[in-house]
Amino acid sequence: MTFVLLMAKNNVDGVYSADPHKYPDAQKFEHLTYLEALNKRLEVMDPTALSLCMENKLPIVVFDLQADNGIERVITGKAIGTLINSE
Repeated sequence: MTFVLLMAKNNVDGVYSADPHKYPDAQKFEHLTYLEALNKRLEVMDPTALSLCMENKLPIVVFDLQADNGIERVITGKAIGTLINSE
């Protein structure tokens, strides 16, 4: 059985280099490693929580809750949002 942490956001479709609402030129990441997210201080989530996910090899998918069929797409493995894992 494979587990993943689903992090649903409101009106943000993934992890960005900066707040996309304040900085329109912010870069969206399709994939990040845990260490990249921590080192870039992207404020994806609390650093301790992110570290716990890393220690337990629990992938994180950050996606927009309002996206069409967002939850369905995530649980069926379709590309949506940003994947954070060890690879």
